[in-house]
Amino acid sequence: MMMTTKETPKVRRIVIVGGGSAGWLTAGLIAAEYGPGSGAEVSVTLVESPDVKIIGVGEGTWPTMRGTLHRIGIPEAEFLSACSASFKQGTKFIGWVTGSDGDHYYHPFMPPAGYTGINLVPYWQQRRDQTSFVNAVSPQGYLCDRGLAPKQAATPEYAAVANYGYHLDAGGFATLLQKHCTTRLGVRHVLDHVTAINGDPGGDIVSVSTAGHGAIEGDLFIDCTGFAALLIGRHFDVPYIEKRHILFNDSALAVQVPYAGPDTPIASQTISTAQSGGWVWDIGLTTRRGIGYTYSSAHTDDGDAAETLRKYIQSTPGLAAGEYVPRKISFTPGHRAKFWQQNCVAVGMSAGFLEPLEASALVMIELAGRMICEELPANRRAMDVVAERYNDKFLYRWDRIIDFLKLHYVLSRRQDSAYWRDNQDPASIPESLQKLLVLWESHVPWHNDFPQRDEVFSSASYQYVLYGMGFETRPRASTRQAADAERASKLFEENRHQAERLVRNLPRNRDLLAHVGQHGFSRA
Repeated sequence: MMMTTKETPKVRRIVIVGGGSAGWLTAGLIAAEYGPGSGAEVSVTLVESPDVKIIGVGEGTWPTMRGTLHRIGIPEAEFLSACSASFKQGTKFIGWVTGSDGDHYYHPFMPPAGYTGINLVPYWQQRRDQTSFVNAVSPQGYLCDRGLAPKQAATPEYAAVANYGYHLDAGGFATLLQKHCTTRLGVRHVLDHVTAINGDPGGDIVSVSTAGHGAIEGDLFIDCTGFAALLIGRHFDVPYIEKRHILFNDSALAVQVPYAGPDTPIASQTISTAQSGGWVWDIGLTTRRGIGYTYSSAHTDDGDAAETLRKYIQSTPGLAAGEYVPRKISFTPGHRAKFWQQNCVAVGMSAGFLEPLEASALVMIELAGRMICEELPANRRAMDVVAERYNDKFLYRWDRIIDFLKLHYVLSRRQDSAYWRDNQDPASIPESLQKLLVLWESHVPWHNDFPQRDEVFSSASYQYVLYGMGFETRPRASTRQAADAERASKLFEENRHQAERLVRNLPRNRDLLAHVGQHGFSRA
C-alpha cells in the first residue's frame, strides 16, 4: 500500500552539528542550492560548540574547490585574502623511490597531453631515459620548479591557465565560510553546546538539545563533529573500520613557520618528503608555511619524530630561524561502516580520516556536500533510498582512496627502515590494488580500468605516480599503437612548446598573490 503524504513528511529542516571546514562547506553548498529565492522551503541551521578549536595546520585542496567556492558565491580574491591562501598545482614527492639525492617526481593537476583520446605512456617509455614522464606530458612540473603561478592577473576569477587548487589556512577558511553563509545565504548559526540527542521510536533523530537554546528540531541531521562523531558514532553506534594494517600513519606533529623574508618564494605545490618513519608535508601560504611530520607510532616515537621535524626545518631554505614547538595530532586511519544512518549523514572526520597524503580530506567534504545537495530527499520515505545510494558510493570512494595512497608506499624501493619494508609487505596491500598492479605490468592504466564516471583518482593520477616512481609496463604491440606513434610525437613536441610559452609568460606565485591581494584579478 502506498504511504500517504502525511506518513512521509517532507525534508525541510536541515541541522548541521559541528562547524569547521566540514560543517560550513556543507552548509554553504546546501544553502546556495536551496536557500532564499530557490522556492525550496529548506532551512539550514548549524549548531557549533564555542569550545572546539580548528586544527589549522595549513591544508591543500584539489581543483574542485574552485568550482565549490564559485557555486557558493565567494569571490576568489576575497577567499585568497581571508585564508592566507596560495595556488597549488600538485604535489612534489621527494625521496619516496630510493631516498637518494635527486629522487623526486610530481603528481600535477593537469592531465597528460591528449588524455581523453590517446594514452602516451607506451610512447614515453621508448624515450624514458631522455625525460621524466611529467615533463614529457605536462608543463606543470616546469612551472612548479620555477615557482610560477598557474594564471595571470588578467585571468578571470576561478579560470586557469594551468589547472590549480589551493593551499589555505583552515581557521581562516572556516571563519570566511561562516560569515558568508550567515550573511549572504541565510544559514542560522547557533553557538552552543549540544547536551543530548533525542530520537523517536522509529530510530530517527528528532532534535538536539543545547545548553542555551533548547531543543533544535530537524528532518535531516548532518554530523560534522569531527573525531568525536557525536551523532553517527556515539548516538547511532555505527562501527568505525580501522585501516591501520594498510596505512600505518596514525600521528602527526605540526608547526607554523614564518618565511625568512618578504621575497621568499612561495611554492605552488605541496612538498612531501619521505622520512624513515613517515613523511613531512610542507605547504606554503602567503604569510607562513605549514609544516608537519606524519608518521607511524609503531615505527617511531614522538621524540624521534620531533627531532626529524626539527632537522627538516633547520635544513630547509626560506624559513625563519627559531625554535618551534610542534602540536601533536593523533588519529586512527579508517572510516565508518555506513555514512548515512536513519536521518543522519556523517561528513568530514566524523565519516573517516586516512592521512594527509594527496589531500583527500577536503575533497571528500566537497563530494559529500554535493551529493547531499543533488540527491536531497524530498521526503522521509525517499531518504532510505538516497541513504543506500550514498553509502554505496562513499564506501567505494574510501576504498579507492586507500588503494591510491597505498600505491605510493608499495612502489617505493626504500629498504632503509622497517617502516618502508613493512609497507612493501604483500600482507599490507589490499587485494584490489594487488590485482591492478598485476594488470599494469602489461597494460597501461586507462579510462576503463575504473568503473565509475566520477572516480576520485583517475587513471591519469595513477600514471603520474606509477611512472614517476619508476614502474615499467610492457604492453603488447598493436597496429593501433604503431599508427598513433606520429600523433604521440606531435603531442610531446606541443607540450614542450607549451611549457616554454608558459614559463615565459606566467608570473611568480608570490608576485601574483601580492598583486591580487592589492588589486584583485585585474590587469597589472
